[in-house]
Amino acid sequence: QVQLVESGGGLVQAGASLRLSCVTSPLSERTFNTYVMGWFRQAPGKEREFVAAVSRTGDTPRYDDSVKGRFTISRDNAKNTVYLQMNSLKPEDTAVYFCAAKEGFALEDRTDMYPYWGQGTQVTATS
Repeated sequence: QVQLVESGGGLVQAGASLRLSCVTSPLSERTFNTYVMGWFRQAPGKEREFVAAVSRTGDTPRYDDSVKGRFTISRDNAKNTVYLQMNSLKPEDTAVYFCAAKEGFALEDRTDMYPYWGQGTQVTATS
C-alpha cells in the first residue's frame, strides 16, 4: 500500500511563495521512480482539479494553464519525494493541495487516473 504525506502548506499574503513536499512510503527508490506523481487542489465547494504532474524521471512536467509560469513541480527519486514550488500566489490559489501517484507513463490530469492520494495540506493566500 502506497502512502503519501504532504507538508508545507500555510497562510501567506498574495504574491508570496510556498513549497509543498510529498513523501511516499514504503517505496524503494527503484519503485518510487515507476510512479508518475501529480498535484491536485480542491477549493471549498468546488471539485478537485489538476495542478501539475511530473514524469517518472522528473524531466517532463505538465501544468494546468492557471499555474503555468508560477508553479514548478519537481521530484527527488533518491528521497521518494515530489515538490511543488508555488510563486506569486493569488487568492484564487487557496485550496487544499493533494499529492497523488499512478503507475505508467501518462501525465494524466484526471483524478480517477490516480489510485493513490495523500490527505492534503491547506494553502491560503490572502489579498
